[in-house]
Amino acid sequence: MNAFYRNAIDSYYATLQELRAKGGVGEQHLRPAFQTLLSHICKKVNWTLLPEQRLANGKVPDGTLRDEFLLPRGYWEAKDTGDDLPSEIKKKIALGYPLTNIIFEDTHRAVLYQNGDLVLAIDLSDAENLAFLLQTFSSHAEPDIVKFEEAVTEFKARIPELAQGVLQIIANERKGNTRFIEAFSAFHDLCCHTLDPRITPSQIDEMLVQHLLTERLFRTVFDNPDFTRRNAIAAEIEQVIDALTSRSFNRGAFLKRLDRFYIAIEDTARGLSDFSEKQHFLNVVYERFFQGFSVKQADTMGIVYTPQEIVDFMCASVEEVLQREFGKSLSTPGVKILDPCVGTGNFIVNILRRINRRDLKKKYASDLFCNEIMLLPYYIASMNIEHEYYQLTGEYAPFDGICFTDTLELAEGKQTSFVFSEENTERVKREIGAEITVILGNPPYNVGQQNENDNNKNRRYQVVDEQIRATYAKDSRATLKTQLYDAYVKFFRWATNRLAGRNGIVCFVSNNSFVDQIAFDGMRKHLLQDFSSVYHLDLNGNVRQNPKISGSKHNVFGIQVGVGITIAIHNTSKDQRGLHFFRVPDMWTRGDKLAFLHLKNNVDHIEWQHLHPDAKQVWRTHGMQVDFETFMPLGTKEGKSASAANVQTIFQRYGGGVKTNRDEWVYGWRRTDLSKKIQLLIEHYNAEVDRWLRRVDRDARIDDFVSNDEAHIKWSGDLKNEVVKGNYATFDQAKIRRALYRPFNARFLYFDRQINNSIYLNNYFFPKPAAENENQVIVLSDHGHRAAFSVVMSELIPDIHLLAAVDVFQCFPFYSYSEDGSNRTENISDWALSQFRAQYGEGVSKWDIFYYIYALLHHPEYRERYAANLKRALPHIPLAVSLADFPVYVATGRKLADLHLHYDAVDEFPLNWIENNKIPFSWRVEKMCLSKDKSTLVVNDSLTLQGFPEECFDYRLGNRSALEWVIDQYQVSTDKRSGLTGDPNREDDPEYIIRLVGRVVTVSVETMKLIRALPELGIVSD
Repeated sequence: MNAFYRNAIDSYYATLQELRAKGGVGEQHLRPAFQTLLSHICKKVNWTLLPEQRLANGKVPDGTLRDEFLLPRGYWEAKDTGDDLPSEIKKKIALGYPLTNIIFEDTHRAVLYQNGDLVLAIDLSDAENLAFLLQTFSSHAEPDIVKFEEAVTEFKARIPELAQGVLQIIANERKGNTRFIEAFSAFHDLCCHTLDPRITPSQIDEMLVQHLLTERLFRTVFDNPDFTRRNAIAAEIEQVIDALTSRSFNRGAFLKRLDRFYIAIEDTARGLSDFSEKQHFLNVVYERFFQGFSVKQADTMGIVYTPQEIVDFMCASVEEVLQREFGKSLSTPGVKILDPCVGTGNFIVNILRRINRRDLKKKYASDLFCNEIMLLPYYIASMNIEHEYYQLTGEYAPFDGICFTDTLELAEGKQTSFVFSEENTERVKREIGAEITVILGNPPYNVGQQNENDNNKNRRYQVVDEQIRATYAKDSRATLKTQLYDAYVKFFRWATNRLAGRNGIVCFVSNNSFVDQIAFDGMRKHLLQDFSSVYHLDLNGNVRQNPKISGSKHNVFGIQVGVGITIAIHNTSKDQRGLHFFRVPDMWTRGDKLAFLHLKNNVDHIEWQHLHPDAKQVWRTHGMQVDFETFMPLGTKEGKSASAANVQTIFQRYGGGVKTNRDEWVYGWRRTDLSKKIQLLIEHYNAEVDRWLRRVDRDARIDDFVSNDEAHIKWSGDLKNEVVKGNYATFDQAKIRRALYRPFNARFLYFDRQINNSIYLNNYFFPKPAAENENQVIVLSDHGHRAAFSVVMSELIPDIHLLAAVDVFQCFPFYSYSEDGSNRTENISDWALSQFRAQYGEGVSKWDIFYYIYALLHHPEYRERYAANLKRALPHIPLAVSLADFPVYVATGRKLADLHLHYDAVDEFPLNWIENNKIPFSWRVEKMCLSKDKSTLVVNDSLTLQGFPEECFDYRLGNRSALEWVIDQYQVSTDKRSGLTGDPNREDDPEYIIRLVGRVVTVSVETMKLIRALPELGIVSD
């Protein structure tokens, strides 16, 4: 038995013993032990255990195991220890419990059935037998499922190739097929009116490919051969397809290449027991299709299937709130419901099941609405909803509430004379005129384009964007507000306006960055103004804030950002505002969270925490210390703009490190290499400027115009704007400067306002190389940081992500200059000096204050006590130490600064060098590797280092120790997109990297000694 099974089974036995010791004897008391064991084992094969999930035949086993395609892979049924297990099994079999792969157990014995036959009957006290049972159960796969998994995987892999084939045919037909050219042009006009006035022919091409490659699945999986005739949008597109295939292209012959994929997928779908399982199934196929077909579209639209447990919880919660707040229900005539981004229709289908049968026909015809902007999910949603209605009523009726349109585009108020087709036009007009009561769904979660060369930005909407500017952005204290224009935020703003002041509910599952990030303070303020009650269930899963979790395992959507369910209620009869919050544990897996939602069922069964936001619109104030605000602020936006005589902050000027948006191009290990890269970039950039100025199409969009080849240039929005302005770039060797890229990692930087995205105020902190010999800056975590609060000293231009790649860092310099390097002034205010002198005597200098702050910001007591405050604000500095201790802080700060600035000059720590005598010794480093127990560092094949003191890993900068930063950064690496290679090895000093390891260990050990020797702060706890 391997260690994985041994540990899991040992834990099972221990849990069982503990439950029995507490008096547990029956099934309900002892069942959690085996449930935990089975769930843990099956996670290894990506199965999720869903407790008490009702099957299509109405049976409810204690556990259903579903795979990543949401197909049922196994079942588990627990029985009471006092029952006769064989008799109970016979009863369950007679009731119709599935025997494809099911375990029956009573904590003493277990029986496994597979494919209708009894396979195993074991004694659960025998660990080896139990391990064999679990292995046999979790490795079982029905032949059709194996064939399906292979087909879907290959289908996804082949989609790009097949799509390119169709696109080539489209291109060929454009050259001489008059009928197709005319049909395509008319279709393009329709899409411009309906979806996006800027929609391009290539985007239309993609729609045709979507339809062509997936239409067969809709007809066969759903047994609906009339689909393309009945569906208004499909019928419109079929006209274009008919024109496309009117000459040489034979649809059947082309798609025959897909037969084996289609057949495997269709056979599996036919084997599913009910329509809801087919819905789950096709949703997964839909995700895989887009992952293979259009990665950009999948990213921009946030294509991700909403788990049924989330849909159930949200719909049940809406029903509960309607009854509690308004005395109505989902069945009440006139309660109109809108899903603005319906996807595959899961929310509307769920609501249909909750409506009274006597009211269903009227509700279906007049009170349910939904929109979809993408063709493939629109098709699926149409069929899902219409089939569900058929199942519930026994008769078919088209669902006139679904519109093929862009919800946010409707907010623009453009009442076009037609929207895609006459039938779709009427649907849109009816929806616009409806007084909506409930808005719910899963808006796109995309958080903005990460790489400008992808040319994949979220779309701008004039009306909604202006509404955000006038509300969320206007009332935000943040400097950077770009996140307020993320897609899901636009839907919150739109939904609030769509209720138009009426009683109603907005219920979204979305990215939940808005709950605690500083940029969303204005949004938080308006949510509490616009709604009488706001409930937020934080499903956690933010991989960027918690490096211990993974998106695929812990996030309900398998993404990197946190997810939450928000239920916002507008009740005009209530004056009081209520904010309710609950957060699931950090380490819960996706399965744990879905099981929790299933158990709680709706909003009324959650143990809500009532929050009381502070004046800065901080919702989660737990752990924040009120005395923090009474201390002297390190810096404020108001202080930046105040005259020197009126400044009431410690530093007058501060700003972010350099933000390049193209690190691989503008940073370099060697001056000569950087010079070559920059000249190549500038040459390509200037060629694009020249092309732009000579362009024939004066209406061309810059995003579509420029070349996106990252082997020549990496774009950012500001650099594209420079092209639009016709501004050429000029290379200047003097702009190559020294910079601190990451801790203990100095590189060359091309320091240029045009080529860098933003230099902030660094041209005033380090205007000339001479400033590097006299100025020092304290670099620290900005508010809203995700990694641990950190601080370091630099005498070089710092990078904006100096201490953590996902966080922004602010720089507080001792000196500030004019841009030409003249007019040096001390940046610590006279007001701050007077405060310190009043406390510690007239002998205090501004350098003393500078080093006092540096020591204080390292103090463990300060960081721990004010951890929550530092997440939301720049540091405030107390004058808490005694008169006798003040010089100790100053001296410690000066020593810390000297260590961190001159790390290259300290003695190496005496590590153990283990040389491999079988090969020649080498100083060259490709990539160093630290062992898991952090006792051994493999430098290269010829050298291993050991003897690292534990305290060297205690000195941390962000989420890494100083030594781990060196290991991570000093490696040969090639950027995948640009092909640029960085090599930190020095020809003039080949020993540098290995010597640096020893020096940084010394810096770390000495830093911890100094920090731990600091006197207590003397701040009295509340």
